[in-house]
Amino acid sequence: MDNQHRYLPTTQEDRKEMLETVGVSSIKELFSDIPESTRATKEKTVELEEALSEQALTRYMKALADVNITTDTHAYFIGAGTYDHYIPSVVNHVLLRSEFMTAYTPYQPEASQGELQALFEFQTMMCELTGMDVANSSLYDGFTSLGEACNLATSAMKRNEVVYSGAIHPQAKEVVGTYAYGMEYGVKEASLDGTYTDMESLKELVSDQTAAVIIQYPNFYGTIEDLKKVKELCDTTKTLLIVMANPLALALLESPGKLGADIVVGDTQPLGLPMSFGGPHCGYFAVKKKFMRKVPSRIVGQTTDEDGKRGFVMTLQTREQHIRREKATSNMSSNQALTALASSVFLSTVGKVGLQEMAHQNISHAYYVKNQLKAKGLEILSDDAFFNEFVVKCNEPIEEVSKKLLEQSIVSGYDVSDYLGVDNALLLCVTEKRTKEEMDTLVDVLTGEGK
Repeated sequence: MDNQHRYLPTTQEDRKEMLETVGVSSIKELFSDIPESTRATKEKTVELEEALSEQALTRYMKALADVNITTDTHAYFIGAGTYDHYIPSVVNHVLLRSEFMTAYTPYQPEASQGELQALFEFQTMMCELTGMDVANSSLYDGFTSLGEACNLATSAMKRNEVVYSGAIHPQAKEVVGTYAYGMEYGVKEASLDGTYTDMESLKELVSDQTAAVIIQYPNFYGTIEDLKKVKELCDTTKTLLIVMANPLALALLESPGKLGADIVVGDTQPLGLPMSFGGPHCGYFAVKKKFMRKVPSRIVGQTTDEDGKRGFVMTLQTREQHIRREKATSNMSSNQALTALASSVFLSTVGKVGLQEMAHQNISHAYYVKNQLKAKGLEILSDDAFFNEFVVKCNEPIEEVSKKLLEQSIVSGYDVSDYLGVDNALLLCVTEKRTKEEMDTLVDVLTGEGK
């Protein structure tokens, strides 16, 4: 045997079988998409340029970085699941402390009281926002939280299907489909009524085999769904209600728990997490008390030691390495404790009043843009029940509109034309960070009055 893959040896027969499986005849053919000029062989090595000095390399890398479009260079009106919000500087200062940045899962409570308390506070604040009894100490993101919620629902209800609104995030649909495939339960999608969930379609799909109905609040199009009406429908078949909620919107909206939700999940990215090209995010997972022992990931609890002093411990861990495999409710190998900490610091910094003011600014800014666009003749496809996102029908193709906005240092919204079946439908997000000048420029370009 030759020395290729010395520590992970494969026989010639192994290689032949693998090549046949992927449909090629040789290693050379496998890499045929790579240009010959860039391949290194025994006869030829790749010619590299002469090494730069540290200062020259720094200038070169900075020049490359300056090509990027960021929130420092452009105004963002795109949301669709990842949002440009204000983040107090203290958040990053706390995260960069070594005892948090390098911390592993706090299995030893006596050595991890700070980490455990931070996660306990995260759970507490998620319960306050959602109106639920119990929250875990985070999951990877909002979509994996939703997938885990579907698993919990089908297991708890002993039913083999879930129904979701057509107005949930398209990527959430894909994740739920993946979870359902693995756990062997069915999924059904209710149609849309404008930017709302079509209640008649939902009613036709929900049956005594439906474990849960999934509603996003506000939904993918920014519209605020009537959770009370959906809950009444769920009650007719004793179906659980899963709500995927934007936690910032919950600062002003009625909490899902008070409206009858059984499981509330979502992403805390709006609460102190930068966009970072889409991640890492932080999923939260909150339930009614009766489902507490089926919650995935970990729950941190508060207790007292033998001297009566307050302390924190890992109370519930439902992963297969901690309990009998058949009892496990999740295979999550970790959580997002550092990003959960970021959201905890953010919420502690802005406070309850500050969070409400931030949410209010999102609403007022979004309504200002919507009213300006409508007054200047553009058709608004959303009605007045929205948070900080709404859909407008543009007079030009979205691609052309986006190019014109980029020339004004503005990142456009998200093209939802295919989802809604309407030409040139643009989902706009207006957060508290947008200035009046930026909003007016956006309106001018979209209505043809700009440059």
